[in-house]
This record gives sequence, structure tokens and C-alpha cells, in this order.
Amino acid sequence: MANPIQFLSQVRSEVGKITWPTRREVVLTTIMVLTMAMVAAIFFSLVDWVINLGIKAMFI
Repeated sequence: MANPIQFLSQVRSEVGKITWPTRREVVLTTIMVLTMAMVAAIFFSLVDWVINLGIKAMFI
């Protein structure tokens, strides 16, 4: 990397080749991620609750 200016020029060229997601794609994937996170949180909360009930039932 002898020439920093050449390097920055190449970086700029490569960044120009990137296919950026559209606003709609970003919004939809964000909604999907948040939805799946909520589903996972609810699922694991229910599993924790059931395990807690089982343990309490064994020791009462």
C-alpha cells in the first residue's frame, strides 16, 4: 500500500459497485427481525414458565 490516494480511489470505486438495499427492503427486513425477536422472547418466556411450574411442583 504505497500510495494512500490510490487506495482511497480504489475504495471509492468499490463502494460504487455495491448494490444497496432499497428503503422498502430495509423496512421489511427490520420488521421481520423485530417480529422474530418478539416471537422468540415469548416462546422462551413460556418455556421458562413451564419449567418453573414443573420444578415448583416437584418440590412442594
